[in-house]
Amino acid sequence: MSTAGATADPLAALGALPGVADSVESVRKSVDRVYGHRIMRRRSNAITSEAALRGARGSAALAGADWALEEVRRRTDFSGDDEARTVGAALRLTAEAGQLLSVWRQSPLRVLARLHLVAAADKADQVGRPRQEGEPVDEPLVGLPLPSAAEAHGRLEGLAELIIAGGTAPALVTAAVVHGELLALRPFTSHNGLIARTAERIVLIGSGLDPKSVCPAEVGHAELGREAYLEALDGYVSGTREGMAAWIAHCGRAVGLGARESTAVCEALQRGAA
Repeated sequence: MSTAGATADPLAALGALPGVADSVESVRKSVDRVYGHRIMRRRSNAITSEAALRGARGSAALAGADWALEEVRRRTDFSGDDEARTVGAALRLTAEAGQLLSVWRQSPLRVLARLHLVAAADKADQVGRPRQEGEPVDEPLVGLPLPSAAEAHGRLEGLAELIIAGGTAPALVTAAVVHGELLALRPFTSHNGLIARTAERIVLIGSGLDPKSVCPAEVGHAELGREAYLEALDGYVSGTREGMAAWIAHCGRAVGLGARESTAVCEALQRGAA
């Protein structure tokens, strides 16, 4: 986040990057379309539940477990192979996200530690805390150079301070920075991608942009594809104005696609009720 350090409100400064305002406006219109749908007024809980399932499936797909939605829906045991455990972790994280909203603004590091504990689902020494120097990181799909543990800790503290301080940045910008920073740092020994996407979800819900959690960005990230995801992440890590703006725009497209997915769910429910 090297371009962000020169102002009192660095996240708001990112909102002024070229093209970001257009992304923010496009996301707002997409979200408004979902919330304005007549089905949302009657069956919002059903839409939220379906969005959670589809979001978890999308996040797991980006982590290497690209299962069909119906397979995720019908499966009850996720303790088998690595892919099953990844899907199970994604589902647990999505369920946990809504329980942590009140804690996020006061103690984001506590929330992130909790998310790692939930994702890992074991009691190993490395679980529920940032990695220490020399500990390996199991994140094979993100090939970026790994920052040292000391750098990761410092930047994680800085990110937490920005979240606690609040500011005027649009929700999309804050969510994209949280997501990008966690992927760049990989502060835990495992499950960093799943945690980063869950943290993005928490910001979008807690900011009021998507309070019912019906616009799963994870769906959009998966639809845009892993190659585009990693290419946009390279832009974020570069720290350039163009790279940061491209990452925020990518996240904006993902939220828009998530909103489109839930709009289609609303339409399907409406046809079924007709």
